[in-house]
Amino acid sequence: MNDIVPVLRISPLRQRLIDDMTMRRFSRETQRNYLRDIERFATWLERSPHTATAEEVRRFQIEQQEAGVPTPTMNMIVSALRFLFTQTLDRPDLARKLVRTRHERKIPAVLSMEEVKRLLSATTCLKHQAALSVAYGAGLRVSEVSTLKVSDIDSKRMLLRVERGKGGRYRNAMLPEGLLILLREWWRAGCKLGVMHVDGWLFPGMNSRVPLSTRQLHRIVVEAAMAADITKRVGMHTLRHSFATHLLEDGVDIRVIQALLGHAKLNTTAFYTQVATRTVRAVTSPLDKLALFSADGGSPDG
Repeated sequence: MNDIVPVLRISPLRQRLIDDMTMRRFSRETQRNYLRDIERFATWLERSPHTATAEEVRRFQIEQQEAGVPTPTMNMIVSALRFLFTQTLDRPDLARKLVRTRHERKIPAVLSMEEVKRLLSATTCLKHQAALSVAYGAGLRVSEVSTLKVSDIDSKRMLLRVERGKGGRYRNAMLPEGLLILLREWWRAGCKLGVMHVDGWLFPGMNSRVPLSTRQLHRIVVEAAMAADITKRVGMHTLRHSFATHLLEDGVDIRVIQALLGHAKLNTTAFYTQVATRTVRAVTSPLDKLALFSADGGSPDG
């Protein structure tokens, strides 16, 4: 009996797709999502996607919509299939049949500065507090927090190097002085525990050779929010939303915030003007300048 475990073979199409994504510096998470979504289409098709027809692509979208697939999910599937058809298969005729659905973006939950302080104080250990502080203090995405390395800290220029941001883009994020103090404290504690290495992950997981996963980070922030008695729905991205909103309310130029967040388009950053309530309150209405009404008549809310 042969006791050698056979190596699972990857189909030529799947390997070519992986190569195309790697060549374009797609993050591991994006590659995983694209493979999952394309496999979903292949399962529906019951054969290799390279044999699909334009009518089948159209029918797939209709049936997914009828099955109640959420708009954001469907748009991600469309992005994955569009990449497959245009870049890997060179089938632009199929890509033209893919339709992105307009999705009204909901106003995100944003924490007040007092709530952020309570949340960070409610973490159960120094590593968790440092990880959540990076998300809020530098405005990083959860995947960016997860993949930070010790060598990404540039204390001389007070920057965090984000090597593989969204879309594989590189950028520099801010490194506040208070965050640097906290990270140095975590470094000393981590070294004593034997989990920190100069060339290792900034936030190692249970196995120091791999980083804390995005799922673990999400669980950490949810548990901290519960411990801090915060009733809003909180996730790791809430800290990024709060970072951008608080900067906007403090008068930081929106283009600077765009660069700090790593947004490719300004209109993505401009969305935060809808949640920056302090900015709205700071604006004087032209009606008030007319001075027609006095404040001694009581208020509508009490």
